[in-house]
Amino acid sequence: MTIYESLVQILGAERVSAGQEELYFYSRDAGAQVPGRADYVVLPKTTEEVQQIVKLANQEKVPITPMGGGFSLSALAVPKKGGIVLDMKAMDRILQVNEISRYALIEAGVTQAALRSYLKRNYPHLQHSTPEAPPAVTVVANALIQGHGHISPRYGVNSDMINGMEVVLPTGEVCRIGSGCIGPSWFTRGPLPDLAGLFVGWYGTTGVVTKLAIRLYPKPRYRDVFVFSTDEVELIPEAISGAMGLDLLEDFFLISQEKPDWMNHVFFVIILSAHSEDEFILKRDTYRRFFRDFAGGGKFEFVKELHPALRKRFLDVPPLAALAADFRKGGGFEYTGAILPIEKVPEAWTKGIEIAHRYGMLCSYVHQVLPGPSIMFGFNYSFNRADQKDIENTRKALEDSNRLTYDLGGIVWKGELSAQKMAMERMDPNTLKLITRIKGLLDPNGIMNPGNWDPGDIN
Repeated sequence: MTIYESLVQILGAERVSAGQEELYFYSRDAGAQVPGRADYVVLPKTTEEVQQIVKLANQEKVPITPMGGGFSLSALAVPKKGGIVLDMKAMDRILQVNEISRYALIEAGVTQAALRSYLKRNYPHLQHSTPEAPPAVTVVANALIQGHGHISPRYGVNSDMINGMEVVLPTGEVCRIGSGCIGPSWFTRGPLPDLAGLFVGWYGTTGVVTKLAIRLYPKPRYRDVFVFSTDEVELIPEAISGAMGLDLLEDFFLISQEKPDWMNHVFFVIILSAHSEDEFILKRDTYRRFFRDFAGGGKFEFVKELHPALRKRFLDVPPLAALAADFRKGGGFEYTGAILPIEKVPEAWTKGIEIAHRYGMLCSYVHQVLPGPSIMFGFNYSFNRADQKDIENTRKALEDSNRLTYDLGGIVWKGELSAQKMAMERMDPNTLKLITRIKGLLDPNGIMNPGNWDPGDIN
């Protein structure tokens, strides 16, 4: 029996494809990375079906690439060495919402839009941390790649919000992690051994997460956006530290763009929320005073007349801050998500402009401040998908901004293969050995998303 026939036996012909149209689509993503090559695409609906597919892949030594929404832009769900693309979208059930302990238990294919709509209809007083991403991005994949959402500056990145998970290990066993391995409630992942870390940040190389418990948070009655501007880049670290130190904001962006001229400043975008009017007024007045008096006063200007379209853009959930980017004809968009210590922002700011100009691009910045504080410093590059030279320039710009990120002591978020290689080259050798041992122990046949976090790529 062929692999295709075996997959059909597991799933039925309607959920298995080796057709050229599907393989073309699943062999690439929306970013500028080189396409891969899928041999089969499957659409499981149950954990048991995933388990059978993984066991088949082990038996036949066929690679498996798990896929959520497929919007990473860094080809994390593009098969590097052929094999099976495991599209999780059909596993789309919201299994449980506990409004007292405030968590949701969901399957791997539940999208950001689906969970948000479900909560709005049934639990309007609750919310999850929604990333600045297309609505078809899955909640589970975003958490597993350590993504961040619209309340991350307040509550932490989305991987911090994981209470537990069900995972199919690379050898086919099903494992539960967190309180769900002890009893029926998924309210916490501690104080047990924190096994969730074996699957967070590993890009599907250590198992297939089929269910995940994610924390929910109170939804405030009041929200508004306030914008302050400056032209003094050197003030950014101290201003971020001070604003975060007040511990009162919901979301926090830094935005700048060379064109149009009015965007060519450093804009601090502060989103505040509250459960009462008095609480909101207190927060609003506190931040206005902070920026008015910062560094002796006169360094920041309050943007009094924010255009209604911009106000809506920032207050939407998810916020659409990236729409400030300089999108070119052809619709391509890439970025290095550099997680940096805030003291390195001025140097990254200046050198990022140099990289953009080196490849004939306008500089466009959208950065989200994260707990710590640290910053997701976005080196943004727009390109024409129909222009091969433009695509090559974008890849070179990404390479340069990845290298700059590591040179500044930062880490590339959801990095493509070249960024992973840079990380491993700089990594403590014993840490790299530990990663290799863990992958070898969990995945002895090397079938899980091979090519990612692969020490063999280091020369």
